[in-house]
Amino acid sequence: MKRNGWVIACASLLALTGCSSAPPDTHDADVKAIQATESAWAKDASTKDLEKFVAYYADEASVLLPNAPIFSGKDAIRGGLKPVLSDPNFAVNWSSVKTDVAKSGELGYSQGTYTMTSSDPKTNAAMTEKGKYLTVYRKQPDGNWRAVEDTFMADAPAVPAAK
Repeated sequence: MKRNGWVIACASLLALTGCSSAPPDTHDADVKAIQATESAWAKDASTKDLEKFVAYYADEASVLLPNAPIFSGKDAIRGGLKPVLSDPNFAVNWSSVKTDVAKSGELGYSQGTYTMTSSDPKTNAAMTEKGKYLTVYRKQPDGNWRAVEDTFMADAPAVPAAK
């Protein structure tokens, strides 16, 4: 009888240790997914469609624009970006130079450079700005990556856009 108890205990212990294996490593796939998300986002940004642009943010996201308050939540982000995207001179391109994902697979980020054209508020002339950005992403329950923190900063003051 004692022997059967030890056999059951050992079998249970082996079964439990077999179940505690590490989750699969999805790092490379997650990095590629964030890069694909950014590529689609940049393409949609060229349409200047506010709803398409805002769809890349998580519900609880925050956007930190220069010379503006923090926009937290999709409604605030939508309100803060509406004048930007409705600017007739608005155009933006960005390119990631570094993308990484935490070992947990829950958070990732993209860092890169951008070029943005917008109207000078005083003259309405088209101005071009170059700078860098940082976007933090969180994997959503559906497996998609959405931005939770987004910010950018200019390298120098904007200059008149090339014609």
